[in-house]
Amino acid sequence: MSDDSVGTPIGFRYDEQYTPPHPERVSDVALTTHPHLFEVDPRLMERWVLQQEFPNWDSLRIMSSRGDHLEWMHRHFASKVMAGSELLAEVEAEDGGPDGGVPRTNP
Repeated sequence: MSDDSVGTPIGFRYDEQYTPPHPERVSDVALTTHPHLFEVDPRLMERWVLQQEFPNWDSLRIMSSRGDHLEWMHRHFASKVMAGSELLAEVEAEDGGPDGGVPRTNP
């Protein structure tokens, strides 16, 4: 291991790289660790998806490039780009409303 100009050892610090900030719950299913980085609560996915540890810098790199990736995908594969709210409105209209056309009963 080498030293920098002030004598601090330079090396890989596992805890610094692999321990994200303490997560904050933002909904029943979502957490946030870094600013503007939302993720599904891993406990809800571990039954179906093997969870991987990412270094903090890699999570931030992926997050900051997601707009570029989405733009690339749209340019190469999308014939039309729609907002999620448009899709939901279309599905609800086909199903007969937000509850699928099923009348609500008051408790």
